[in-house]
Order: sequence, then C-alpha cells, then structure tokens
Amino acid sequence: MLKPILLLASFVTILSLHAQDKPTYEENWRPRYHFTPAVNWMNDPNGLVYLDSTYHLFYQHNPFGNQWGHMSWGHATSKDLVHWTQLPVAIPEQKDYMIFSGSAVVDEKNTTGFQKGDGPPPMIAIFTAHQEGKNQSQALAYSLDKGVTWTVYNKNPVLDLGKRDFRDPKVTWYAPGGHWLMTVSQPIEKQISFYRSPDLKSWTHLSDFGPEGDTTGIWECPDMFRAPIEGQPGKFKWVIMQSPAPYMQYFVGEFDGKKFRSENKGKVLRPDYGPDYYAAVTYEHLPEGMAPISIGWVNNWRYAGDIPVTPWKSAMSLPRSLSVRKTDKGWILVSHPVAALADLALEKLVDRTDIGTYPFSIPEAGGSWHLTVEWSVGDSDRAQVRLAKGKVHETVVGYDAVKKEVFLDRGRSDDFPNKEYRAMSRWAIPMELKNGQLKLDLWFDQSILEVYVNDGEAVITAQVFPGEKDQELRVGSQRSHSPVRQLVFTPLRSAWK
Repeated sequence: MLKPILLLASFVTILSLHAQDKPTYEENWRPRYHFTPAVNWMNDPNGLVYLDSTYHLFYQHNPFGNQWGHMSWGHATSKDLVHWTQLPVAIPEQKDYMIFSGSAVVDEKNTTGFQKGDGPPPMIAIFTAHQEGKNQSQALAYSLDKGVTWTVYNKNPVLDLGKRDFRDPKVTWYAPGGHWLMTVSQPIEKQISFYRSPDLKSWTHLSDFGPEGDTTGIWECPDMFRAPIEGQPGKFKWVIMQSPAPYMQYFVGEFDGKKFRSENKGKVLRPDYGPDYYAAVTYEHLPEGMAPISIGWVNNWRYAGDIPVTPWKSAMSLPRSLSVRKTDKGWILVSHPVAALADLALEKLVDRTDIGTYPFSIPEAGGSWHLTVEWSVGDSDRAQVRLAKGKVHETVVGYDAVKKEVFLDRGRSDDFPNKEYRAMSRWAIPMELKNGQLKLDLWFDQSILEVYVNDGEAVITAQVFPGEKDQELRVGSQRSHSPVRQLVFTPLRSAWK
C-alpha cells in the first residue's frame, strides 16, 4: 500500500526540515531564481507535466540526506515556471526498489481505467523501478487528485526485459497512431528504444535508434518531441535529446510512427555546451500550439556530490522554450529562457547603446542579474565579459575571433578544490559570426551562469562559487577595440519572496 509509506516519507521529510536550519533561500550560493529543493539531494528532472494551469516538476530526490541515495520523486508546482511551491515527496522509495527517472502524462481518455466516476483524469507517472545491481524495469504510479497523492500500480512492472540497465522512460501521446509512445534508454548498448501501448500497461517494441553521435558515455534520459520550425508556422521537426554521460546531445530528424531518422548524421550537437547541464526533458500535456519547454539538471556527475552548498544539493536550469532553425550547416535546436522571468526584473541599472570601445564596469553587480550585450567583433579581437570579479577571482565569457569560438572560462572563478571540477574549467563552441555580430545573454544567479549565444542558437551552463566580495562586472575587449553596440544590465529579485 502506498499511502502509509507516503505519509511516513512525508513525516520524515518534515522532521528533516526541522532538524536542520530552516531554509531561508538566501544561503551562500543558493540560486534566487533557479529551482532548488528546500533541503537535501536532487538530480534529474522527472515527470514534467502541465494540468489545469499548473506546471508540475518532479525530480530525483533523497528525502534523508544531502548525497545521492534512497531515490524518490520530489515534487514542486508553479503557475509560471518561475515561482515554485515545494510539496511533500510524491513517490517514495519502495521496499524492493528505488524510484528512478521517468515521465508523467495526463490520461485524458482513461486508457488505463484508473479514473473513478466523474473525477479528474488520472495523472500517470511512468518510472524506472531500480533494484541496485540486479534489474531495471518500467513501472507505473497514478494520481486521481491532479498530482497531490499517488498510488503505486499493484501489477508493476509493465515492461521488464530482465536487464540491469534499461531506464528513464519518456512517454507521450502519439496522436497520428492513437496510442502511447515510450522512448526509453538502453544505456550500455547506447541505444534508444521505442515502444507503443494502448493503455500504458502493455507495451510493444517498435524500433531502436543508435549508437550515433556521442558514444563516449552511457546513454540516459532520452526524450523525443516535436519542435516548431522558426519562420515556418505549422511546420515541425522531431527532436531527440538524450544524455551520453556526463553531457547531452540532440538529433533533429523525422519519425514515421515506428522509426526515427536523424538528419544530422556525423555531427555531435548539444542543447548545452557547458559542463553543468544534464538529463533535460520536456513538458507533457502543454496547451495546443505552445512550444516545447525543457528543464535540465545543473550539475555534473563527476563532482556533483562535492559542490560546497548546504542544506540543499543541486539546482534546475531555467525553463527553456525550444524550436529548430535551419542553417547553412543543417538543423540546430534553439533555446530561449521562458518569458515569465521578466517578472523578476528590478529597475534597469544600465540600458545604453553605442557605448563605444572603452571597458564598461559595474563595481557591485550583485549575485542575481541578467545582462544582454551586443558587439561588432573585429577580425582579431577577443570580446569578453568578466563577471563575479574580485581581487583574485573572475569568470570570463566571450568570443575569440582568432580561434572563432565562443568560450566560458571558470579557471579563476573560485577556490572549489575538486580535481574534476578544476580540470573542466574552459568550454568553447566553434562559431563563425555573421558580419562580426555577437549577442550574449547572460543569466547569473549566485552560483549558476547560463549564457545564450545569438538568440539561443547555442547555450553554455556552468556552476561557479565566487567569494562574497567578488561582485564586479566588466565588459570590454582584449586585443583591439570591438565596439559594444548595446548593453542592458538588469538586477533580478528572488523568486522565493
């Protein structure tokens, strides 16, 4: 029975909250407008689903501590993807297995038969039941009160291949075929498998995709969705996002109801080119005509447990609205932070055009802000933003015209001693600018930096842990004098107030 276990887990969570300092959401390095759990460990986003004007965020969570373990589904809700309400653990660890990653859907047609009478449509969680070192299978839980309480299906598992590694089901309703479609990972084989089902309980194998692209790590957390084509209303491409640990990649192509065909063969394309973006998935059951929205985990498995934060561990990325763009080099995925973030804007401190060639500085930029800066970059120049800058520390983001790359360098960002973190200090994206025009949107939030390049055609996300006095922001160029055409700096208020 789920409910007694759920009540026990919720009670333990409450005790945990009281046993520690009550979270203020103002702790050192605690993001102010990125989601973090009140306390304890978090990793992959799970079960992103929208119902009755509410966005649900479930996530991998340890209710008992600040390191990985006892995997359960944490839960939060939002009306705008910016302000979140923390809720009790939704699906706790079971006696025989942990609750690993998965997805959630709204069963409008009651294909499962779980709906009772005239109640709301069932919300179904499809997750991996993980038996450590033994087996991974796919299982269900359901909610009949719009995600508030959950019951684990008493005939689990619904899909079991008898394998140790078979996980992270992402399920969606495939309207052309009138059935459910599961995208699930075969990590060791570096493949994605597709299954169909009429009722979420019985599944038939359709096809496999991969290995392809980045095959250096195991494959996890797949998601396949339709993304609108920029400038072509009503036209779409199918996109697969997945995580070859510890990074991510995507493929753009076509899906015929059975097989996916990639149109970027031989290329490795990433939804984020930084070190700290993983396991991103998109929302299910969004309103008709709305672009896909994804959220990713801001951390890296190579040092995730060591990052110097407490009483929480890890954050989620900004929610990103997704589309695809056709370029001379093929299809690319385009990302934009959701528009609701504008509600956090305080009065603009700087909004200038034609600043010219001189370095521009804000001595006390603070820890949570948004900067948009546009350059005309010279052929041999290095245009750059130096942020969270103090006497010793700084993080540098910019464009090197000689190397023809956008870069992020956190080699001097902080004193975090982890060797893996220090070894992963500089990140670059090969990119040729059109007529030397560069636009960077930097979203900085205490310890998280997301950089959107040229209206979202590439993104770099990284964690940094600057000192309390490291608050200067400086914009300029290094080798020659590339003029800054426009600069807008906006402090952002906390989403938790």
